[in-house]
Amino acid sequence: MTSYLDASLPTRSEHLWRYTPWSRVHPTKVDELPAVGELVIESDNAEIKLVSKKNIEHGNDIARIFLDNVVEKTHVLTPENKTTHVQIRAGGHAVAAHIHIESTQPSSVMFHLTGEAEWVGLWLTGNIHSNSQLSVGLINELSSESVLVRTDNWNVERDGEFELATLSLGGQRIKSDIRTTLSGSNSTHNQFIAVHGHGTRHDDHHIEIHHQQPHTNSKLTVNAACDDRSHSVGTGALTIDDAAQHTDAGQVFRNLLLSESARAEAIPELEVMANEVAAAHGAASAPLDAMQMHYLMSRGLNKEEATAMLVEGFLVDSFVDVRSDPVREAMQTRLTVHLECQLIG
Repeated sequence: MTSYLDASLPTRSEHLWRYTPWSRVHPTKVDELPAVGELVIESDNAEIKLVSKKNIEHGNDIARIFLDNVVEKTHVLTPENKTTHVQIRAGGHAVAAHIHIESTQPSSVMFHLTGEAEWVGLWLTGNIHSNSQLSVGLINELSSESVLVRTDNWNVERDGEFELATLSLGGQRIKSDIRTTLSGSNSTHNQFIAVHGHGTRHDDHHIEIHHQQPHTNSKLTVNAACDDRSHSVGTGALTIDDAAQHTDAGQVFRNLLLSESARAEAIPELEVMANEVAAAHGAASAPLDAMQMHYLMSRGLNKEEATAMLVEGFLVDSFVDVRSDPVREAMQTRLTVHLECQLIG
């Protein structure tokens, strides 16, 4: 195991840490390895086994090395042909956990992350085996003062299908590094992310999708609505190996700016080494549509209500292509409740 205290600290010249330096999301000082407690992980309809920590390739990434040093056990979930609901609760100063999924049959998993911990580390890993289908949803509703470091490593084998949906609503500073490898031919990965920026939230999503085999498909959709003085960052690194002929991949980033002080960056990147592929990317940022606002307000809504309705429609659109009905409905329900609470508050 690589020691965190011996690892090289990244600089902001590294793409992964350009917009959110490691020093801003470390729980204490970067030259310390503090004591970290455990996240409470429970499910009311599935068994979650606690086993000795699995060895996961960290790729010399500082966040993964840190989590590898402070996490002592792995929570293993083997979902059945149903939707598994997992509650993740964070309390105390600093807490972390590693959750691993072995997918061998069509199934869905919904994670709901809540709590008031000052610092939260969450490492999600999984294998989607051949001919298996897995849909994962994660809703982040941490306290407005929490810092979240999330790292994902997913592997999709031959003829496997994997979709991953994220609804990011909570926390003060969030750094997510989500990596998926399509290691088998005819595998598919679709990822959907919706971010609501409010207050001074800083939400940084870095997504890597690596096509290693031919006839693989991927799609990435990131929608961020930023209000007040919030800041959203979305970076997508799409890699298609020279062996991954006949790949179809694309990524789209859309930002909705709700105030003059809100900021959003969208940086899609493609590295294509095969010549028989379809690869596309796009990014756009814009304020609210004045004509849509006028239409809604002319029907009796005030400005705040009209804004909330447009934001909800924009973010709900992130999940329209989610194939799992339970995952899509859970995302849409929590988003609606969140925006209603924001409107009342």
